[in-house]
Amino acid sequence: MVCTRVKVNHTLPTRRLPIGAILATSAACVKSDAFMVLFREGMGLVENTAAYLDGEGRTQSAALPREVALSYATESMRLTTRLMQIASWLLVQRAVAEGEMTAEQARAENAKVRIPETGLSGTPAELQRLPQGLSDLIAHSFRLQARIRHLEGQMNAPAPAEKANPVQDQLASLHARLGLAL
Repeated sequence: MVCTRVKVNHTLPTRRLPIGAILATSAACVKSDAFMVLFREGMGLVENTAAYLDGEGRTQSAALPREVALSYATESMRLTTRLMQIASWLLVQRAVAEGEMTAEQARAENAKVRIPETGLSGTPAELQRLPQGLSDLIAHSFRLQARIRHLEGQMNAPAPAEKANPVQDQLASLHARLGLAL
């Protein structure tokens, strides 16, 4: 997803954007078509996961050996938690886009629910024994989570410091010495 933002030049010192600039950038991002695509994908993944866990997943988990069933239960709970965090973030951002919430209110809400780093709790051997449907949903949730973390980083990225203009500095100095207004 690409949102309008200032490019960071890593050779220049950086400064944090004033809160107003961050909020304006955030509002522009969440009003984009790309955000709405991400929103629909996230909500669709929540629905697909609920349908899987309540239907096919329930049947598959009942047939698993005990140690794999424990991994299934653990990973399905982690998946559900991750998706609820994602859905919460997406819903808050959509509320901003639709004018139901200010960007500052959204920022306060998002401080309560952080999208964590990705990570699985089981060993690779345990995870390979999980049903393919659950594995696919977990992988999709991690990709979506990474995209949201990237977007969040774009929305809160530092802006490059303004480049000093030596000519302007000299003119300002001369004006100050001579008592002239700029």
